[in-house]
Amino acid sequence: MLKLCPWILLAAGLCLVTVGFGLMATARADTLPDPTLEQRLADLEAYVNNGPRTAEVAGRIAGAGPGHNAWMMTAAALVLFMTLPGLALFYGGLVRRKNVLSVLAQCLGIAGLVTILWWAVGYSLVFAPGRSLLGGLKFAFLNGVGSAPNPDYAGWVSQNVFAMFQLMFAVITPALIVGAIAERMKYSAVLLFVALWMLVIYFPLAHMVWGVDGLMNGAWNAAARIKAIDFAGGTVVHMSSGWSALLLCWILGKRHGFGRVIMAPHSMVLCMIGTGMLWVGWYGFNAGSALAADGIAANAFMTTTLAAAVASVAWAGAEWLLRGKPSVLGFCSGVVAGLVVVTPACGFITANGAILIGVLAGVIPFFACWKLKTWLGYDDALDTFGIHGVGGTLGALLTGFLATPEANANLATHLEGIVGHTLWLHQLAAMGITLALALPGTLVIACLVKFTLGLRPSAEEELQGLDVVDHGEAGYLLD
Repeated sequence: MLKLCPWILLAAGLCLVTVGFGLMATARADTLPDPTLEQRLADLEAYVNNGPRTAEVAGRIAGAGPGHNAWMMTAAALVLFMTLPGLALFYGGLVRRKNVLSVLAQCLGIAGLVTILWWAVGYSLVFAPGRSLLGGLKFAFLNGVGSAPNPDYAGWVSQNVFAMFQLMFAVITPALIVGAIAERMKYSAVLLFVALWMLVIYFPLAHMVWGVDGLMNGAWNAAARIKAIDFAGGTVVHMSSGWSALLLCWILGKRHGFGRVIMAPHSMVLCMIGTGMLWVGWYGFNAGSALAADGIAANAFMTTTLAAAVASVAWAGAEWLLRGKPSVLGFCSGVVAGLVVVTPACGFITANGAILIGVLAGVIPFFACWKLKTWLGYDDALDTFGIHGVGGTLGALLTGFLATPEANANLATHLEGIVGHTLWLHQLAAMGITLALALPGTLVIACLVKFTLGLRPSAEEELQGLDVVDHGEAGYLLD
């Protein structure tokens, strides 16, 4: 008993010290004056208008705004809905029956893989302060990413909600590449390629465009050397994936029998369902990128709708005029093309700008898918490059011409001198950097995967179908 006494006394002393420090901290906190009624009302007004929290109450009233948080959680779920099941069914319907499960498995595998990378380093490399080309490791393993907002990005949205919203962008971007190489790339090779592609291309590019100190974040970084704007991912998502997909399908080569056997979609019903899901989910993608339930989100919601609808009609109309019939695939492709092209512009343009984008989105990507692919002879299985590569590039450029402070007052701050004048030149510079990162990076990664795991299954396995070869399952059990 006597031997225990020193330990008991030590424990008691530590408890007293801890309590003492706690009382001192409480006393210091109590010395801070309570916010006045006027200050509380000003804080409430800032919340309603999605403005910055007033300094007088920031330290006394913590937490995110419930309305903005609720919208952003909904938007995050909508963006995931775009990949699972939207993109999975859209792509799944377009491949042949023997490969439908391989597309679904690729989308599922990418969702899980990218989530792990995002937790470990991805979110931090994109959104932690660092250098203009890449963020730091402050938020590695989501350290310190809690329910309090990160005012660098959204003053009224919990940082963990913001992180999950941005995760869904990271998930769908490499999944888009699947469309170009469908039916002919090994599952293990797809996953290794995506892991390296995220680290080498997506994370640096997303930081440059959206990071608080990013090189090309013209909208929010006053010190950005390239003052480009990208509301929801024209360069980050669509250009990067679309151009990488083009190069990767060239490296892979054509599907066995391409040009000699019919490779028609096995289910336009699935494709149509997937298209509808993509359109619905895209509201989270575009309107959610306002990072608040505010007027900018409302404008993005409207412009997204207009561009998608007009592009669908324009694409099908071009088919009707040139081929004699408007196809369901044409309507579906037009919807997706309109959504792609309007993505970088949706929060910066008016309704009339969205109409113009819809017309161009329905005609130019249609031409790329109809003629350009034939002229150049590449096997872009599901037209990823024609829609996302060409569409993303077109959207990034059009944003430079159509963006206006009338739609988004934030453009009238440190971009006032270039919006409506030379913004398009900054857009060209951002597009050039995107290509300079995506194309060489994809080439190196593809070669590395090719000489380690190998890219393609054998000819016999490809003819058998990747569902059975890679997964031991069949999409349909037919008698």
